[in-house]
Amino acid sequence: MPQLSVVLFGGTGFIGSHLAARLSERDVTIVVPTRHEANAMHLMPLGVDIVEADIRDDAVLRRLVAGKSAVINLVGILHSHRGTPYGPQFRHVHVELPRRIAAACAAAGVPRLLHMSALGAARNGPSMYQRSKADGELAAASEAAVAPTIFRPSVVFGPGDNFLNMFARLQRHLPVVPLAGADARFQPVYVGDVAEAYARALSDEGSRNRIYELGGPGIYTLAELVRLAGRYSGHPRPVLPLPDALARLQATFFELLPGTPLITRDNLDSMKVDNVVNPSDQALTAEALGIKLTALESVAPQYLAPTGQLDELRSRARHRHAEHPHPK
Repeated sequence: MPQLSVVLFGGTGFIGSHLAARLSERDVTIVVPTRHEANAMHLMPLGVDIVEADIRDDAVLRRLVAGKSAVINLVGILHSHRGTPYGPQFRHVHVELPRRIAAACAAAGVPRLLHMSALGAARNGPSMYQRSKADGELAAASEAAVAPTIFRPSVVFGPGDNFLNMFARLQRHLPVVPLAGADARFQPVYVGDVAEAYARALSDEGSRNRIYELGGPGIYTLAELVRLAGRYSGHPRPVLPLPDALARLQATFFELLPGTPLITRDNLDSMKVDNVVNPSDQALTAEALGIKLTALESVAPQYLAPTGQLDELRSRARHRHAEHPHPK
């Protein structure tokens, strides 16, 4: 089989970095475009070709994808100004960009596009995020000459995530966690399993024109996940579920603060629908790619554990080894 070559849009982010490492292990040639080269320095040891590029330019897109086996698009955002059916940021990132990438692939003769969507994507979904993700799937499939493979993950966890780590950080500083959407249900999927799904689909012709819903082996309420993050990080705090009216008031307040909000009203709208795998006739799951899913409980304690606790465990291990060295 000839060596595969891909352009990885969104390759500097949490999922993209893990995927770049997984593809590098398979000797895939990887190009990662970025606005600023400094953002991708952590990828240098992988042998990734880092290219400073402005992907808002269609000519730049065409040059980037020319001659590649496939293109992978992971670019996504969680927040946008409000609008109907969604705000301008969601339109630009979730809909217009994948349409432009698909058009660039068609113009350059690239046969495949692997596109990141999300569980709950629906054109009539309760949130702008879900509606924009659904239109993004249509945009990724808008060129007949380009076979799309679409992935819909639940929330993704793993070292460097901004989900469990965020709740762990909050519990280091707060005596109690006032929680909006406490009963919302999620099926968190390990970032390594998501990366493996992309890697396997890339070399599997049967994944062309397919949709895969990616969820882990367990389903949890948001409150259960917050409690696990607190316990694993060594700072468990009581969780105070907020009624809907107070939750929306809290989200409105966060939206008015400078910087990236912890939660928005649109996030609350997304949580009206369970974020769990419910494959339709058109969707497959990770099992269809032969992936054995990783349990949250087997990974999260390792990267959420406080440094001091890890140092103590290492110290105890060294002490035990000194008292009972292995026989030669």
